Amino acid sequence: MSLSVERVTLRQVNLPPRVVRTDAIQSFVTQETLLLTLQCSDGISGTGYAYTIGTGGSSVMALLKDHLVPRLLGRDPNCVEAIWKDLFFHTHATAVGAITSLALCCIDTALWDWRARKLQQPLWKLLGGAQSRLPMYTTEGGWLHLSPQQLVDQTLQAKAQGFRGVKIKVGRPHVSEDVARLSAVREAVGTGFEIMTDANQGLHRPESVRRARAFEGLDLAWLEEPLPAEDISGHRQLRAKTSIPVAVGESLYHPMQFRQYLEEGACSIVQPDVARIGGITPWIKTAHLAETFDLPVCPHFLMELHVSLCAAVPNATWVEYIPQLDDITASRICIKEGYAMPSEAFGLGIEWDWGAIAARQAVFLEFKR
Repeated sequence: MSLSVERVTLRQVNLPPRVVRTDAIQSFVTQETLLLTLQCSDGISGTGYAYTIGTGGSSVMALLKDHLVPRLLGRDPNCVEAIWKDLFFHTHATAVGAITSLALCCIDTALWDWRARKLQQPLWKLLGGAQSRLPMYTTEGGWLHLSPQQLVDQTLQAKAQGFRGVKIKVGRPHVSEDVARLSAVREAVGTGFEIMTDANQGLHRPESVRRARAFEGLDLAWLEEPLPAEDISGHRQLRAKTSIPVAVGESLYHPMQFRQYLEEGACSIVQPDVARIGGITPWIKTAHLAETFDLPVCPHFLMELHVSLCAAVPNATWVEYIPQLDDITASRICIKEGYAMPSEAFGLGIEWDWGAIAARQAVFLEFKR
């Protein structure tokens, strides 16, 4: 008897960030969490999700409701690749871009959750089972509005908690401010503790070179998104002028965009965001592509899901700590001595708190075959 997707439920839950989050170009206003649950004819359900940082959630929901979910109903959930490609080309006039990728992610992660549950496997083992733990760095203490002393205090606290690195936002009005902030943190934590930096696409080409040169000697783990993500040649030129690894990926929406960066030698570290690239299916392809270039994968955000994806591949080297789902989940990511441990639970490894979700949901839609 063939399997089919019989019912789909869409929910949107808006979650305020627990701390003020600012970077060089924006503030994190609210997390629009978009949840899709599909139930198949075998009685097994799968739940996937994506997110925005405050805008576009209603557009993602409209794309799902009007165009993608109707094409998902009745499909065989085993055919994950066929479904992803069909839905991608069905929306080709709006791809490649964030709205389409976020919508595809909701479906794709739900299908993988169903598949892992049906096969009674944790996602990370189903996808390869390459690693049993990943080092974690935290971004929660490194926001751009914080003073040097606040950065020092929060970084020392993170180090005491066992984290093995921190991310500090850069892009203050003058380079000297960034240098002062980073120098204060480096002096406080000493050597052997990683400091990642993130410019959030806030620099232009000459300034990115200037700041990278000013940061030399601080032993930084990487400089993330120094330039607009579309500027591949600019990233290639910067990489040639600095010893600091250049990281990109959170603002790329398809594996072929990553391929262009890799072919051009325009990045040192690959940072795919599973929501923004369109789900687990393209994320895994991108991670394996990076491996063929002998480059590490250090994904952006979504730690509750990325811990499993990182554990699935051999070239993932970090998981980014930013709590995202605490208000609507009963599970918590397991951290031991600064390492994230992938869940042994079947599926994505996320235990949703459906009562908390029902109490907070701003949108609820249901579709049946």
